[in-house]
Amino acid sequence: MAKTKRIIITILLRLLAFGATLSATVVMVTSHESAEVMNIKFSAKYSNSPTFKFYVTAEAIATGYGLIVLFLSSRRSFDRLIVILDVVIALILTSSISAALAVAQIGKKGDTHAGWLPVCNQVPKFCDHVTGALIAGFVAAIVYLVLNLYSLHVFLTPLFPV
Repeated sequence: MAKTKRIIITILLRLLAFGATLSATVVMVTSHESAEVMNIKFSAKYSNSPTFKFYVTAEAIATGYGLIVLFLSSRRSFDRLIVILDVVIALILTSSISAALAVAQIGKKGDTHAGWLPVCNQVPKFCDHVTGALIAGFVAAIVYLVLNLYSLHVFLTPLFPV
């Protein structure tokens, strides 16, 4: 019963992480909007920023990894490798979210010291998509954190019985 419960919890967490990373990737990739300011037309899309490209790449890698691990999670022989890779994916997600959040903050608020103006007033649809993608990315990172803590608990419980 305990093994079945562990497998069910792990699969549910992995499905949640897969859904969050997939939605973050799709929402960010589909974010684009054009605007005209002082007779100058510009378009805002994720591919204009190397940071957003890194974010999409990291989320896509996590999505692919999540899909592969869903099929391997029931095999006991890969447990330790999966735990290590879960930590790596959590770190990659955290770094990409941090970088994308910094760029999104500058896009929303600007930076008066550097002379950068906010752009979200001109392209609100784009900024809303980026916000949605970042929220989904945060959910994925939190789920991977919970998954890492649960895996650690499962591995350490037999070593240190109460």
